[in-house]
Amino acid sequence: MIGSSEKGCIFRSTHDENIKGESKVLIQERIATADQLPVTLPKATAAIALRDLCKSFGKFVAIDHLSLTVGQGEIFGLLGPNGSGKTTTINMISGLSLPDSGEITVMGYDIRRQARQVRQLLGAVPQETALYEELSAEINLDFHADLFNIPRKEKKERITRILELVQLLDRKDSRVGTFSGGMKRRLALGRALLHNPQLIYLDEPTLGVDVQARRAIWDYILSLREQGKTVLITTNYLEEAQALCDRLAIIDHGKLIALDTPQHLKHLYGGQVIELETITPTASVSQIRVLPGVKNVIQENNRLKVTTEGTDGLVPQIINLISQDSEFCDIAVREPHLDEIFLHLTGTALRD
Repeated sequence: MIGSSEKGCIFRSTHDENIKGESKVLIQERIATADQLPVTLPKATAAIALRDLCKSFGKFVAIDHLSLTVGQGEIFGLLGPNGSGKTTTINMISGLSLPDSGEITVMGYDIRRQARQVRQLLGAVPQETALYEELSAEINLDFHADLFNIPRKEKKERITRILELVQLLDRKDSRVGTFSGGMKRRLALGRALLHNPQLIYLDEPTLGVDVQARRAIWDYILSLREQGKTVLITTNYLEEAQALCDRLAIIDHGKLIALDTPQHLKHLYGGQVIELETITPTASVSQIRVLPGVKNVIQENNRLKVTTEGTDGLVPQIINLISQDSEFCDIAVREPHLDEIFLHLTGTALRD
């Protein structure tokens, strides 16, 4: 994960709780100052462009000829089961690991030659919030502001504005160790936004937070799009991906297996889901399976789930077949859930 990499000087210095005496001056020397970078970039420049990317660890192929593009101002979801290559991809985008072959550009910068500029443009919220828990919320942000050379005359105002944004201004002097999980995630998000990055990476942004905090964090993320920021999210919450993301990339075994909007993915791979409950289990399952347009049929006792390719007229045919040997308790027709699409594409086997 970004927050724990030994190679990423920015993220390790910012997030690692063991600074080991390294002075802020030495840290700052390794970070390009904001004044050296453009404030805005042409919209024609992709926020992220991966071209034929490959990465192996020994004989294990982590990324296998991966190509995709993320546009500026887009909330983009990167999904995949454990071991699919998500973390490896993010580490290469962040400059913490170099690809074996292929190209990566971030806001027009080549990650091989201009990793420092890329890191200055990137704000990150790793899965582990990695805040300094013995320090106050304000001091955590103050330290981060110094790392990124935010001018002293702007620093206090910017910290106040960020604390207001994440609704923690009234707790600015409180020790972070006393915060709830949701408060820590909000502070970590605020810290990532403090230096006004063009690209924000969020790894499981609502992991371990309650429903109210999750909704608040979703609102913050959606507001970033309104500001023209680009957001890259990795998440295992399919509901979250559907609520936030303009487009999704699903990768597995290091390969891109689907790339589209959540709605279009559901249309392409889902069709309709017909859920039926009968008084007794129906004997018509084999006949339903061979109907044109039926993709899958799952029977659990007196419950039946039929997945279709969106073919009209299937519901009456299914009802007619079942009514010959059983009586209905309930019938529902819905769109497929995104997690059903995910399992269809990646399989149901557990991954380590």
